[in-house]
Amino acid sequence: MKTNILTAALSFLTLAAVAQKDQVKNAEDAIDDGNYAEAQAQLKVAEQNLGELNDKWTESFYLYKGQAYYQDGKATSAEDLKTAAMAFEKAAEMGNEDAAETLSKLKNDMIQGAIDDQNSQNYASAAEKLLTSYEISKVDTIYLYYAANNYVQAENYDKAVEYLEMLNDLGYDGSTTTYTAVNIETGETETFNSKEQRDLMVKSPNYKDPSVEKEPSKKGEIASLIARIYINQKQYDKAVESIEAAKAANPDDVSLLMSEANMYYQMGDTEKAVGVLENAGEKDPNNPQTFNNIGLMYAELGKHEKAMENYNKALQLDDDYNEARINLIASLLNGERKIIDEMNSLGMSKADTKRYDELNAERQELYKETIPYLEKALEKDPSDQNVIKTAMNIYSNLGMQDKVDEMKAMLEQ
Repeated sequence: MKTNILTAALSFLTLAAVAQKDQVKNAEDAIDDGNYAEAQAQLKVAEQNLGELNDKWTESFYLYKGQAYYQDGKATSAEDLKTAAMAFEKAAEMGNEDAAETLSKLKNDMIQGAIDDQNSQNYASAAEKLLTSYEISKVDTIYLYYAANNYVQAENYDKAVEYLEMLNDLGYDGSTTTYTAVNIETGETETFNSKEQRDLMVKSPNYKDPSVEKEPSKKGEIASLIARIYINQKQYDKAVESIEAAKAANPDDVSLLMSEANMYYQMGDTEKAVGVLENAGEKDPNNPQTFNNIGLMYAELGKHEKAMENYNKALQLDDDYNEARINLIASLLNGERKIIDEMNSLGMSKADTKRYDELNAERQELYKETIPYLEKALEKDPSDQNVIKTAMNIYSNLGMQDKVDEMKAMLEQ
């Protein structure tokens, strides 16, 4: 009697395995016919008793599942792509080369899809695809960073802050160093895997102009984003807590101080913002970008003399830093607005006319003070149309027609 029961049970298991093989085979046929919905349906049934299949059939199951959800790259939803990726990954782990190759293509397609979504401002979809890319390969933390940023753009602040906080928990830094050289034959700049590889290629006659490109740490930017979200949600305690935690973990990161200053500025605490800015300058006295950023913050606070002082510090450290020079010009010309407003408020009396002439002379002096900076900015970058137009307007107001014509010629070029 016991033998009969065992025989019946074995027969049932054999029949079940045969049925599952049929379902896997049916899924393969459906995929060949392009009927992906049918393939998915067959595989869902087979998956209920997947343990009954041997390794060969299990490998095929995962390969076909990946193909059924990937749909020759036509799957549009992040969820389907994730399902396909996980299936291909399991098949690849079992030694399936087709699955490994298609998984690589799927990852590339998903990233390109996210880029396309970004370009069409479909940030929510881009975020989902980037998040899926991270979940497929959790060593690629950069995708989690980009996903969080897209959630910010999509104004889904709850998800954005969730993944930004996750990046902090993971200790994500995001700084990179890239080694490049110019291919003499093509004229293209190429990236190498290491400094040693780059240096070796430069020793050959095929490459020149070795260079190092550095991407700064993103910790400050992440802390700033988290703080901005919490400030937007009026959760000020959490905003301060986020910045303080980031500073404790990275005490020498000046970008965190800039983020902290911006946070206090947004909260309306300008005194604290200025104090943090000065601290940033003390900690990073040889970085022109730090002083340029300090200048920008002072300009935001309406303290243009302090702003120009810091722009000049940036230029003393790096005379080629044209961004600081242009910011300095903007702060200089900020004084023009007050002069023009007073000029426009004057009447026609003798006293008003006298005051108008005084203000006009003051305005002319301001323009003359600005000219050396404009000319230096154009010397450094003669293609900057905004600077050319500003210079042309100033020359016109000063009656310097020859210089106006020169600026017009530069614009036409």
